[in-house]
Amino acid sequence: MAKQLDYHTIREIFSRFQAAEPEPKGELEHVNVYTLVVAVALSAQATDAGVNKATRALFKIADTPQKMLDLGIDGVTDHIKTIGLFRQKAKNVIKLSQILVDDYGGEVPNSRAALQSLPGVGRKTANVVLNMWWHQPAQAVDTHIFRVGNRSGIAPGKDVDAVERAVEDNIPADFQQHAHHWLILHGRYHCKARKPLCGTCLIRDLCQYEDKNL
Repeated sequence: MAKQLDYHTIREIFSRFQAAEPEPKGELEHVNVYTLVVAVALSAQATDAGVNKATRALFKIADTPQKMLDLGIDGVTDHIKTIGLFRQKAKNVIKLSQILVDDYGGEVPNSRAALQSLPGVGRKTANVVLNMWWHQPAQAVDTHIFRVGNRSGIAPGKDVDAVERAVEDNIPADFQQHAHHWLILHGRYHCKARKPLCGTCLIRDLCQYEDKNL
């Protein structure tokens, strides 16, 4: 675990991320907030590309909780069977859709607690939805952010909760909205788990990772 970087270094890092990509976007395809919740829930232990491939056809016919319920468990299962843990995920999609219809009038609630009460929706999923749809500076820490935060010193922590707090506490407020997307994209395409592309990294001179692949 790297030492926590200081304010000025973190500011420079995110200034570079912003200059390179001013408006970073999540890569999960969705058509509304409901399909975003479903897509993020399905993405656990799966790639965004794999989820997108499975949900394109699904969301064309089931883009509301009621339409998903009308499709039924077998229909949902058939659409997402290429995704890992698809049987349990299909059950969760049906259960959360039923709760949204019964308890929220078919609308997706926008508090973290309410979102986390839905089957298959954990804190990370809730934070993604709050950030991407309602533009709340919520930080969803996945494996990419955990790796980048600890390697670089941007947000070191022993577990995902500690890294989430480090991101919230140390990244300047004007970068908070897009922070998790910049970090995810950096981890996915540059600071890779096995062979980080340090030679072409935007922040290699500021990063504290000792085993740079130069």
